[in-house]
Amino acid sequence: MSQDSHPNLFIVPTPIGNLQDITLRAIEVLKQADVILAEDTRTSGILLKHLNISRPLQSYHIFNEHKAVEKLVERMKGGEHFALISDAGTPAISDPGFLLVRAVIQAGLEVQCLPGPTAFVPALVNSGLPNDRFVFEGFLPHKKGRKTRIENLVEEVRTMIFYESTHRIQKTLVQLAEAFGEDRQACVSRELTKLHEENARGTLKELIEYYQTHPVKGEIVLVVAGKNPKA
Repeated sequence: MSQDSHPNLFIVPTPIGNLQDITLRAIEVLKQADVILAEDTRTSGILLKHLNISRPLQSYHIFNEHKAVEKLVERMKGGEHFALISDAGTPAISDPGFLLVRAVIQAGLEVQCLPGPTAFVPALVNSGLPNDRFVFEGFLPHKKGRKTRIENLVEEVRTMIFYESTHRIQKTLVQLAEAFGEDRQACVSRELTKLHEENARGTLKELIEYYQTHPVKGEIVLVVAGKNPKA
């Protein structure tokens, strides 16, 4: 274990919508970082400008992370300290970050993840579904493996959480209804913490019908009840 009192890599959650959700500690870490690694430097640039933070920004996203990891670790060994942020929420949760964290740990360097915003927690609590035990599934595969993943969840008794895009949510609701039954309770949360936040609750059938006449916009978290163990 590294004895470095100042971590080489900070994982810094950023607001999922409302910019006031940034923590005081996150602001301080971003101000002190030698380099801020950002999923999209344009999106992150807006946040940093809002916070009056002027630090070097470097792009770090799903398309370059495999190539970037080794060089970043070498720079950390040389004494540089980095902060990793994503477009919204906590890095490495359905976003780039895992590969870098693993490499930094394997190199004997120090990683520290700050607590902060992540979309699935408020969505789970808002849903009104059991939250003492749950499983986070992230994004379902777009094509290959999608049906198999859903079939593997048919007997799941814990509440299930999915991330989904606006143009696939209707398809996902239909596929889950076919696998779990139309009467399974669920909640679609979108635009969390923003002005037009919405939490639509009901059976899968009711949600399918609702979104046939209501256009979907914004980021989506889908929470689905697990199978009733008594059924």
